[in-house]
Amino acid sequence: MRRLLREPLVHFLLIGAALFVVYGLFGKGAGGAPGTIVITKGQIASLTSGFTRTWQRPPTPEELEGLIQDRVREEVYCREAVGLGLDKDDTVIRRRLQQKLEFISDDLVAQADPSDDELNAYLQSHPDSFRAEPRFTFKQVYLSPERHGADLGRDAARLRAQLERAGAKVDVSRFGDPSLLEHTFDAVPEGEVSKQFGEKFAGSLGELAPGRWQGPIESGYGVHLVFVGARTDGGVPRLATIRDQVRREWLNAKRLEANQKVYEGLRKKYSVTVERP
Repeated sequence: MRRLLREPLVHFLLIGAALFVVYGLFGKGAGGAPGTIVITKGQIASLTSGFTRTWQRPPTPEELEGLIQDRVREEVYCREAVGLGLDKDDTVIRRRLQQKLEFISDDLVAQADPSDDELNAYLQSHPDSFRAEPRFTFKQVYLSPERHGADLGRDAARLRAQLERAGAKVDVSRFGDPSLLEHTFDAVPEGEVSKQFGEKFAGSLGELAPGRWQGPIESGYGVHLVFVGARTDGGVPRLATIRDQVRREWLNAKRLEANQKVYEGLRKKYSVTVERP
């Protein structure tokens, strides 16, 4: 049964049935004969439900009567506006009507419960959408090229030797030249490193062996001595770790697919002529 419910043709038939039911409940119920407005039990239930969701309580009889009268007022104005042709060529109204039709298929797709096999297949076919960036835990000591000039290389070598003697737990804020950069970074994604230091620095960071001071490494600010404490390689995570994210993307893809199938089915009813200049 679940397999049958996942078939695209079944989705389309369900959407078509839903459109028919919605039209029967709301279109005919609100409209009725010309000059007649009927507020159906279904519409009153919908008004009550909407009020309850908003205010966390059901409406009083007076409040419900107010909601009904507002619905009647809305229907009167809507009919008169349509009768005057005010809905024609109104982009806002046209888009809203399109959205209401799409919401019907969206609701049907939202009820789908994909299996792990389906989600894993989607993950494997869209790896770039879920690929995790490499992450770096590192310390850096900044050296200003303007301050050191021609002695930059020599000064960097001396400072690196001092840092190596001081050990991995040294307070790096006591070394190097003043800057607004942080000295310690913990599990920072490669993209964030690129934003702060530049792509060249981030690329160099990925090539450094963890566990010792190295450099100087160039960045957009100058040069740095760097101690990489740990590096986590990027890649596509296992489904178990990102199941909710994959499920959201899967549902969105199915929603777009369902909307497209509904449109294609409705489009066949029309002969379209485009008078191009």
